[in-house]
Amino acid sequence: MKTAYKRILLKLSGEALAGERKNGVDAQIVANICDKIKEITEMGVQVSIVVGGGNFWRGRYGHEMERTTSDYMGMLATTINGLALQDALEARGIYTRLQTAIEMRQIAEPYIKRKAIKHLEKGRVVIFACGTGNPYFSTDTGAALRAAETESEVILLAKTIDGVYSADPKQDKNAVKYDEITYLDILNKDLKVMDSTATSLCRDNNIPLVVFGIDDPENIVRIIKGERIGTIVR
Repeated sequence: MKTAYKRILLKLSGEALAGERKNGVDAQIVANICDKIKEITEMGVQVSIVVGGGNFWRGRYGHEMERTTSDYMGMLATTINGLALQDALEARGIYTRLQTAIEMRQIAEPYIKRKAIKHLEKGRVVIFACGTGNPYFSTDTGAALRAAETESEVILLAKTIDGVYSADPKQDKNAVKYDEITYLDILNKDLKVMDSTATSLCRDNNIPLVVFGIDDPENIVRIIKGERIGTIVR
């Protein structure tokens, strides 16, 4: 089947895996997302995933904590989510590899670019955890970095809202949704799509971004089939 992309990076927030519970992992939500990931891999799409950890830990929770320590705690949280995704994908017969930017050999491979690309070429889903492995950088930046390194054609940025708006639509009923926008506009308007480091990295490496709502995981399949879903950032 003809698809819009051959190699993608899917960025999932930790909150997306928690659902209405707001913390921890909702097994049914993970299952629903993994069903759709399986569907696109069967269409021949090479898939890597960067997962956040906000359902277990966010830096702002540790406001009295030294920043580096708080960030490392967040990186460990992303590994918990990575293991949950790996388990759900393998239960569906999909070969996966979990790679971490901080070594923990008993449960995951250390991140090595060439290994990651080889796994993708063999049809395995590669899950990247621990962000960049460095404090002061978000998992958004980790997603932009891994997409550039693995030569992904696009980043699918899964959100709890269905695209990029001029303001937070949950707080401003007059917020306007953009069908398409540039990275420069995002930076100039200070729109909270990704942090500025990740936005600049995508812009500098010419990696398009599709921002869409993960509340309906079928959107992943629709995007791969070429439908205009959410907001395209170029």
